[in-house]
Amino acid sequence: MSKPIKEMLIAHIQSRLGDVRELLVIDVSRLDAVSTNRFRLGLREKDISVLSVRNSLARRALNEVGVSALDSCLCGSSTLVWGGEDIVALSKEITRWARELEPIEIRGGTAEGTSLDAAAVDALSKSPSRVELIGQIAGMALGPGGRLVSALLGSGGQVAGQIKSIADAEGSDIEES
Repeated sequence: MSKPIKEMLIAHIQSRLGDVRELLVIDVSRLDAVSTNRFRLGLREKDISVLSVRNSLARRALNEVGVSALDSCLCGSSTLVWGGEDIVALSKEITRWARELEPIEIRGGTAEGTSLDAAAVDALSKSPSRVELIGQIAGMALGPGGRLVSALLGSGGQVAGQIKSIADAEGSDIEES
């Protein structure tokens, strides 16, 4: 392959990736055509992009934009996968497809500049997503205030009930006299 063509392919890979720095590397070479099509269409519905690459060109394209954590993953037949809500949602979707379609092999990925192996991608897929984490943090932040309010209302309700019963008892004593 001539140097100008390689440069064009590298530029194409970089333009497809844009400013994405969190992506996964998988091997889908053993999938049949029907499964590959179903896989790609399923990912497209989730806003996940897929690009089969030549390793040397992908390595050069990624290194030029500062992503060198994938060098160990780029061997054999490689497909770059990126997109979705975040890297956790992406890893959940890819691991789900890897369980459904056995020939898919997860090689690794990168998250926040850190290299991930296949086991780390699987562990990442089991962690809560961004939305779930925000919900958990909001629950923790609101929890102490909610407990304080319920304690105040609970005690205040008991005091108010006792005052009302005393007032009712005194009111009945006044009516009898």
